[in-house]
Amino acid sequence: MLTADQLAVIKATVPVLDANGEALTRHFYERMFRENPEVLSFFNPAHQHTGGQQRALAAAICAYAKHIENPSVLAGAVELIAQKHASLGIKEQHYPIVGSNLLESIKEVLGEAATPDIIDAWATAYSQLANLFIAREDKIYADQQSEHGWSGFKPFVIKKREQASDNIVSLYFAPKDGQPLQAHLPGQYITLRVTPENGTPIMRNYSLSNAAGAEHYRLSIKREVALADNTPDGVCSSYVHDQLQVGDIVEIAPPCGEFTLQPPQHAQCPLVFIAGGVGVTPVLSMLHSALAEHADREIIFLQCAINGSVRAFADELATLQSQHANLKTHLRFSEPTAHDIEKKTHHSVGFVDQDLLDELIGDRQSEIYLCGPTPMLTHVWRLLKARNVEDADIHYEFFGPAGNLAA
Repeated sequence: MLTADQLAVIKATVPVLDANGEALTRHFYERMFRENPEVLSFFNPAHQHTGGQQRALAAAICAYAKHIENPSVLAGAVELIAQKHASLGIKEQHYPIVGSNLLESIKEVLGEAATPDIIDAWATAYSQLANLFIAREDKIYADQQSEHGWSGFKPFVIKKREQASDNIVSLYFAPKDGQPLQAHLPGQYITLRVTPENGTPIMRNYSLSNAAGAEHYRLSIKREVALADNTPDGVCSSYVHDQLQVGDIVEIAPPCGEFTLQPPQHAQCPLVFIAGGVGVTPVLSMLHSALAEHADREIIFLQCAINGSVRAFADELATLQSQHANLKTHLRFSEPTAHDIEKKTHHSVGFVDQDLLDELIGDRQSEIYLCGPTPMLTHVWRLLKARNVEDADIHYEFFGPAGNLAA
């Protein structure tokens, strides 16, 4: 436990962390990958290249320091990170590696300012936080081994492959051992581990896009293309699109994730899903469950895409619309093609705005689920807050490292 003096030291370092947090975490990752290359496979290099991983860790460290006396305030953030750790198979033995590199980075970045009292306080604080994560992750690992569950990575066979759009391919997986499949919670993701020809395993999290309880898992994976000359194409997504075929065997870890469909808080109010791009995958899984469970509740599904060529699940959503009178779908394209305009494949053009939310929701209290690129999430979240929607009624998931939409 932290002493009163150590608590005071931790709180006193908050301004230093605010000013130097990203430099510290950048140094930390560089140091850890150099000194402990065995942990490299747990990280997506694209998130390192963009700085997203460094910013997320810096924000987490600052938040922990600010709330050091009441870490329960961070329960949501702890759950998100613990689920991510469990999805990758991070265990108790990995925490000392992180701790030692973090403390050495504090010493090296802050120099003389990193007094023995500061290092001692942060060593104790890190140990306290590590124990919190280890306990939660142990519980997740135990829960994963419930009925039809498993521990770690298990071989799965690709049973089917189909194009969901020009840039998204769907793969259907079944356990190689033929055992029944553990049902996922709608909104969860699984970890796909593949080994390309260079022999270096790659692990990536992908949301499950199929209805919970099916005999298979479906991943719908977008080909990630480099957005700048100095950045690579997505390594795993390129491998999936170019190499994986029906009959191939891959490894999959059990479902994880805290962005899941929650029990209704306002059962008589509309349930609203807003999806951008490949962010449609977890909310489509939620939509299947919501329609199965709430036949009398109004459900609104707003799908946003650039145009019809990259819009996924057109036929599946059309079928759901025809089967469920309580479902209203709306498709908005930001840059419709001439074909889209001629065939009237969409309902409206542009980005989500207040006029569209007025049309779909009006001034009714609603429970809302968002998933899409961060700029879209930030934009829609601000629109919703301007409409006085309560934080508790807005559920969202980031692509990649978590952030703060209110920032």
